[in-house]
Amino acid sequence: MISRLFIGLATSLLVLPVGATTFELADEEARVIGHNLVVYSRHEDTLLDIGRKFDMGYTDMVAANPNLDPWLPGDDQPVLIPNRFIIPDAPRKGVVINIPEMRLYYFLPKKADQLQQVVTHPIGIGREGRDTPLGKLSIIQKRENPSWTPPESVRKEHAAAGDILPAVVPPGPDNPLGTRAMRLSNPSYLIHGTAKPYGVGLRVSSGCIRLYPEDIEHLYSLVSLSTQVNILHQPYKAALSNGKLYLEAQEPIPEMYDGVSGNMTPMMVAVLDAQDSVLSEADWPFAEEIVMTSNGVVKQLNQQDEKIVDNVWFVHGGLKQGTGDKMRKALQDLNMQDKFWPLRNKAKEEVVIGPFDSLQAAREAADKISAVAGIPVWPAHLSEEMF
Repeated sequence: MISRLFIGLATSLLVLPVGATTFELADEEARVIGHNLVVYSRHEDTLLDIGRKFDMGYTDMVAANPNLDPWLPGDDQPVLIPNRFIIPDAPRKGVVINIPEMRLYYFLPKKADQLQQVVTHPIGIGREGRDTPLGKLSIIQKRENPSWTPPESVRKEHAAAGDILPAVVPPGPDNPLGTRAMRLSNPSYLIHGTAKPYGVGLRVSSGCIRLYPEDIEHLYSLVSLSTQVNILHQPYKAALSNGKLYLEAQEPIPEMYDGVSGNMTPMMVAVLDAQDSVLSEADWPFAEEIVMTSNGVVKQLNQQDEKIVDNVWFVHGGLKQGTGDKMRKALQDLNMQDKFWPLRNKAKEEVVIGPFDSLQAAREAADKISAVAGIPVWPAHLSEEMF
């Protein structure tokens, strides 16, 4: 296995111009991007700590790892990072937001000599009774370090709970809009940052769409005024990639869904749209399990478990902006450039180091790289399709 994996190993480091939450689409029809992987926790990690480094929200991580305590997963526990996505079935223009997925996609303007690129970030959305609205909107205003003027309804709601809000909250660390805000053409709603990043991946806002502080700064730098924002409710998705069918299901938002829980019809419609034929009787139980679980993990049809290369170890540092540069610099300082490992279908700027023949060897390398780079990195198992 190891000798096969070494085929195509690059010995020099590449400098890529785009952020690590950006993927290239192989063609105009491609809808499956990214890859799932497993990292091994350290004793001080929470699932939220790990998830944020991989640009995952709370629900992403908790739903994908139901057997782990979100706050105390433990040392050297395998943690699934559900970093494979099926792009929503919608025009690839501007910003596309899928509410049940709690995820945003931004399609960068396509250049003639480049493949289409898409940026994706997790989001927090409106809580029950203050739903994020569906439909096609646009960005009409961008503001750095915004002040926040709480609507009267929000001030009354807080006052009833004994929390008296000022008429205007100035910019600063306590401002719930964070450092960046983009107003939508339904002007009551914003795409913005947050002073409470643990709310990303949850239904906690008053209807606005909130991102991690680092993600809103990334998105803000890319998106221009008048960009279309298409907000959808697509809890069930299916798509073909390399002739293989992939399925994904999230829990529908009850107020936006009039179907019965566990109803297979929406998934079957998604499958028909993807491959123009129904599932066989033998395939039906797998699809039914995807719908009943609704944990957001994208899976290949009838592949119960990810095909992990379990006798080879790697080191991964997550997908946040700047992580790749720090890991490359650490490799140079440690004279470990030969351990840079190129992957297929990776995110831009994603850096993987290896291979190692044991968890102990990967842990030792991770500790060295983490100390030099100043960021947490983890031992990891990768799936075969990444090579």
